[in-house]
Amino acid sequence: MNMSENSNSQGSSSMENISDQIDQSISTADDDPMEWARQAYANLKAQQERDKIEQEEKEQVKELDQSSEISKENVIADSDEIQNNSTDADEQNALTLESTLKSHPAPANIQDKDSELGEFDSTFTWSAEVLAAQGHQPDQISLDEINWLGKLRKGLENTRQGFVTGLLENLGDDPLTPEVLDDLETLLLRADAGVSATDQVLDALRTRMNEDIVEPEEGLKFLKKQLCDLIDGPINESGNELLFPIKGKLNIWLMVGVNGVGKTTTLGKIANLAVRSGFSTLIAAADTFRAAAVDQVKIWGERSGVQVVANTSPNADPAAVVFDAIGAAKSKGTELLLVDTAGRLQTKHNLMEELQKVRRIITKLAPDAVIESLLVLDASQGQNGLKQALAFGKAASLTGVVITKLDGTSRGGVALAVSSEANLPIRFIGAGEGIKDLRPFKSFEFVEALLAKR
Repeated sequence: MNMSENSNSQGSSSMENISDQIDQSISTADDDPMEWARQAYANLKAQQERDKIEQEEKEQVKELDQSSEISKENVIADSDEIQNNSTDADEQNALTLESTLKSHPAPANIQDKDSELGEFDSTFTWSAEVLAAQGHQPDQISLDEINWLGKLRKGLENTRQGFVTGLLENLGDDPLTPEVLDDLETLLLRADAGVSATDQVLDALRTRMNEDIVEPEEGLKFLKKQLCDLIDGPINESGNELLFPIKGKLNIWLMVGVNGVGKTTTLGKIANLAVRSGFSTLIAAADTFRAAAVDQVKIWGERSGVQVVANTSPNADPAAVVFDAIGAAKSKGTELLLVDTAGRLQTKHNLMEELQKVRRIITKLAPDAVIESLLVLDASQGQNGLKQALAFGKAASLTGVVITKLDGTSRGGVALAVSSEANLPIRFIGAGEGIKDLRPFKSFEFVEALLAKR
């Protein structure tokens, strides 16, 4: 056997070993989910201990550096007189900054604090099971993933209540019946899933019932699959399972939506996610019609270390801001330019025309850029949010949707309506106020959280 054949043989053997490990991990999760969760918890706990030791070492180095600065105190003392002359100006700047922060306070828990591993409880084990079902191994999951799934499950609590209380817990040991499907139809409509999505899911269930007796557990699995297939339809058509910037190219993402849906906040969270993922990022503050919108997006930029291109003049031309931002992005080799557009109603034709003008500027100045137009929807608006999506479609050339404020609403089913009636892929979902409480959308995780048992 020559070297090439030997190398191929070793490579094949290595791939077989990896495949065996994955199969064994999935088998372990299927056979004993609790043991898989225990392994995952132990790995995360060990990682947290390593991070703690590393942080303590950094603090020690920092203290040594600070000690070395003490010798410079005499030099600093000699410059007191010079510094006193500038005290008034410094105090004025501090007061201005304090006033800005008070005018635009950060939402609760918005700072990216170090996460800590919680108890090994039902929420952790459920989150671990969801990750295991997606093929993850116990040593390949992060605390961020665990925490996010816990928040998603909690955020969908109000929507889930109707499903669990009204349907799943009442199934008992009896097979599915037409009466149960009638109840499901009512529950889906109450959750603002929309008529089209409801009909599609029920038709599939009725067809399955006509073929064979459907036991409760089997019916639940079939329901989950139908919901996932429905949501995944537009995502599969787009050709991108997950939305992320393309490396080495200019990507321009426009954030559009009415005021109050969390558009600017969503942009800030996406900027933070992009930076943490290693993408060079720039923000264009093109929402120039709303008072203090520019200041708000600047604060978000500061939190993530992202530069903001803005014009502080009252009622500045949004297209001019985008013009400047594209020039800056090109000169810096920026990979992702996030554009915060003016909040508007679909009935405000002048503002819709302004949005079209922004699109024309982008097409003209950056014809080779990868452009995404993301509609931010407030889940609590339900079907009204769907109408916004359809109205924005023409002016904004929408390519996807970001659903925010899933926590605290019973209308989380609007995700189904967006997919089935607007035929738009859901790209991100938000379920909390924290800077990490916005994640790329995965239908499997959403449906599992939506139909999770207590």
